[in-house]
Amino acid sequence: MGTDHPILRLGRDLAQGLIALLYPGVCGACSGPLAPEQRYFCAPCRSAITADHHDTCPRCSSNIGPFAALENGCPRCRDSVYHFERCIRLGPYDGLLRELILRLKHANGEALAEVLGRLWAEHAAPRLQELGADVVIPVPLHWRRRWSRGYNQSEVLADGLAAHLRLPLRPRWLRRHRFTTSQTEQTPAQRRENVRGVFVARPRASLRDRTVLLVDDVLTTGTTASEAARALRGAGAAHVVVAVLAHGPS
Repeated sequence: MGTDHPILRLGRDLAQGLIALLYPGVCGACSGPLAPEQRYFCAPCRSAITADHHDTCPRCSSNIGPFAALENGCPRCRDSVYHFERCIRLGPYDGLLRELILRLKHANGEALAEVLGRLWAEHAAPRLQELGADVVIPVPLHWRRRWSRGYNQSEVLADGLAAHLRLPLRPRWLRRHRFTTSQTEQTPAQRRENVRGVFVARPRASLRDRTVLLVDDVLTTGTTASEAARALRGAGAAHVVVAVLAHGPS
């Protein structure tokens, strides 16, 4: 089911209506008034969300110093095995962007995810296009977590990127078939074990020789994204590149 499917178009129209109801002329971040020419976020909040003053590792999107050697990744990821080729981010996991990402974890965060996805797509379009993706796939939630939250924030973010890039969105091509505990309080080794083999690609997914843009809200150690990429590569994807709102501390 792609981004041009009538059901998805209807869903986006409904989401736009919800956004208009929730944010009628006010900023989606600070609730301050919007100027007539502004959409979704006021100028200061838009700048705070999209500003990234750090150089980043092209492999894992961590902050790096000006003289970092990057031949095999940065010092943070050099010894890590990833099944994706590279990762780009909107910004670091701090400040206003961190606050908004935390708001996405709640059931009432869907409208915010919608406008964040649109802002992200508009701001990062050239970098996203350079990735050469053929299809956009969000990192899925297990059905129990999706049911309790009411939506998958990564899927809503991915929809904004796919629509702006005019790429098909395929949320059903990857699923999380086992429920896992939160990664937040676990060590890197525990995180790897927690998500090992947790993702499976849909048997009929047309991934052969395609480049997948895998979308999530936050990347920390890269373990979850790597396991998702492993399943996609195992199903025939030629390349997997990752886009996240933020890179967080591990």
